[in-house]
Order: sequence, then C-alpha cells, then structure tokens
Amino acid sequence: MRTQIFATPTFRMLILSMALLALFPGCDSLFRKETEKTPLARVGEEYLYREDITGLVDSDLSPSDSTSFVNNLINSWATKQLLLQKARINLPPAQIEQFESLVSDYRADLYTRAYKEALVAQEADTLIGSSELREFYESEKENFRLQEKIVQLRFLELPRQFINRDEVTQRLRRFDAADQRFLDSVGVQFRKLNFNDSIWVPASRVIEEIPPLTFENQDQYLKKSQFFELEDDAGVYLAEVRDVMEVNDIAPLSYIEPTIRQVLLNRRKLGYLQRLENELIDEAIQQKELQIYEVRK
Repeated sequence: MRTQIFATPTFRMLILSMALLALFPGCDSLFRKETEKTPLARVGEEYLYREDITGLVDSDLSPSDSTSFVNNLINSWATKQLLLQKARINLPPAQIEQFESLVSDYRADLYTRAYKEALVAQEADTLIGSSELREFYESEKENFRLQEKIVQLRFLELPRQFINRDEVTQRLRRFDAADQRFLDSVGVQFRKLNFNDSIWVPASRVIEEIPPLTFENQDQYLKKSQFFELEDDAGVYLAEVRDVMEVNDIAPLSYIEPTIRQVLLNRRKLGYLQRLENELIDEAIQQKELQIYEVRK
C-alpha cells in the first residue's frame, strides 16, 4: 500500500488558517494547550509555537512578505513532522531501533564535547614558550622535512610604463635603510610588493604572485642570492632571492612554528582531558555513584 506523504491543498489551507489565527492575539486558537505559548500549527501531539520562530523572521520584511515567510516555515515544519511520523510507522522496527541508538549517541557526544571544550578553554594553558618549541623541534627534526621548495625574497610588481625602473631595481637589490625608505615612499605606485625577506614562503605561493615564473622554470630563477626580472602583458616583476631551501631539507623552525605550536597544544589538551576523565571515574567510584561489576565468563 502506497503512503501519501505530500500535503494536500486542504491541508495547506488548514495550516494557513491556523497561522493567520495565531497572528491575531484576540482570536482563540483551536489548539491552545495549557501554556502561555501561542501555537501556529499542530501535527499529532507536536506543536509549532510562534516563539519557536521568533528569531527567524526578519523585522525588515513587509507584512505580506512576513506572512509568506511564516507560512513557508509552517509548511516546512509540518512536512518534516508528517514525514517523521510516517517513517516511524513504516520503517522496520530494527532500523528504527538503530536510528534511536544513533540519535542517543549523537546527543551524548554533543553534550560531552561541549562540556569538555568549555573545561579546556577555562583550565588548559595555551601559552607555549620558545624553549618548549625549540626542544620539540630539535627532538623531531627528521619529521619536518620539506615537501616543497621554500624561499626568502623581496619582490615588487611595476606597471609596464613605470618611469624609474632602473632606480627601483638598484634600490631593491641594495636595500639599505635609505633604499627601504625610498621604496616605502613610492610603494603606492607598485601593484604588488613584499619587502619582508626574513620570512620563508612556499615556492608555489611565489609562482602564484609572479605569473611569468612557473613550476617548469623556477629552478632557473629561484636560486640563493639571485636577482631576476620578468615581464608579461600585466607588468614587470623584480625580485631579489635571499635564500632557498629544497624539497627534503629539514624545515626551519620559523617556517613550521605554527604547526609545532598546534601539535603541542593538542597534546596538552589531550593530556588534560585524560586526567579529567580519570579523576571523574575515581571520584564517582569513591562517592559510590559508579559501580563496575565483575563479568563472569
């Protein structure tokens, strides 16, 4: 026997009527329960109240748009409830039992995860000292080998019609204090710039910023202490490469420090949670809230 699961026109009119009645406080609701809440719709023993959708209706909507939006919410809620009822009736009992178990487990996981995160946020120490970072780095160096080339460089992109290209090139290469002040003063004329050559950057990111540079020709240009100038239809790219580290080299601490910091924080968090769970079990046993029975084979 095929079960009809979609709302009929008559049902939709009934829902609309209930919604309009509920929107006028002076009207008596056909489905009023012993509660202060204002019902908008009912499916079986389940009610949708005006208070349930209060935060969902935009106050900027016109009256007609607001009514239409509320009606859509009611129909969506009703459809979900009706489908749920049909599912409980028509699905095999074993499958329903399995779903209920999954729902129960999921609910417990949500509560316990939120509680654990709140405890960790309140109690766990999130400060990682430089000595701790260095110690971990030195002990795990072999696990920090590079998967791609990284570089230190300063570069900028000039418009093709830029007049003082030679002077900018000279100052970018020399880069003393006076040069830095000059380049900063005219930096608004550059399309792109990066003067911080102390940070390590993946070669893929450099290639992304300098289109004429490709994975195929990168070894020709990305060399230690090399200056290069490339050009395309968009502009002129000047770069001074300070240093390069190749694939399989051990990554410098400054490059992987965020990763190490997160690893150490995760370890600290796991250690705290493990201690918390052990203390929880011990306290429950001492207060006779928990009793573990011996299982006979």
